[in-house]
Amino acid sequence: MLTAQANGMRKIARYLGVSGDYRTAKALYRKILDNTWANLGSEHPVTLTARSNLARWTGWAGDATAARDQLAALLPVEERVLGAEHAQTLLTRHNLARWTGDAGDAVAARDQFAALLPIRERVLGAEHPSTLATRHNLARWTGQAGDAVAARNQLIALLPIRERVLGAEHPDTLATRHELARWMGWAGDAAAARDQLTALLPVRQCVSGVNHPDTRSIRADLAHWTDHAP
Repeated sequence: MLTAQANGMRKIARYLGVSGDYRTAKALYRKILDNTWANLGSEHPVTLTARSNLARWTGWAGDATAARDQLAALLPVEERVLGAEHAQTLLTRHNLARWTGDAGDAVAARDQFAALLPIRERVLGAEHPSTLATRHNLARWTGQAGDAVAARNQLIALLPIRERVLGAEHPDTLATRHELARWMGWAGDAAAARDQLTALLPVRQCVSGVNHPDTRSIRADLAHWTDHAP
């Protein structure tokens, strides 16, 4: 049985990760995984979730290659134990694609997201938040793979759906606004990128805090596109 200590650590680790303290979240999920593995076994669904979360925060803490490798090892276990279309298995596929891209292979990430999207649409529904997350990441890696215009257009289509389903100030909606501004810039409209980031920055600061990594990323992109705007 999962210990109360592990349950408490899981809540704390998630809070720290969402707040931007990725390294501490990673360290706590390492302890959570050790606890669940010892108490429940290596293939219990709770242990598999702990492995997935450790990989997630490993990536956010700065080691995309390790996150990718952890998820690549986890995926076939989840496919066998949970099933290929279980929500947790699909989440692992999503995260594997994301960290594959961050580890340096944008084309593979784009292709993995493109393959995953119709499965999530069928299993979860076209407007499920997880499906929308896959659409967001497909757009991102489409841009990173070299097609800024397609990335921009995909994000233009996605943004009003995220605003309606999640709310205008949900962190995921703000992430799509940020990504849209970025690819507008790379598609050739630096002034639009600058203006959208200028409008986005105070909202992200209010929602996430002035020192959150996502806020800092917006400030950096705003400086970049301000420099490149006419």
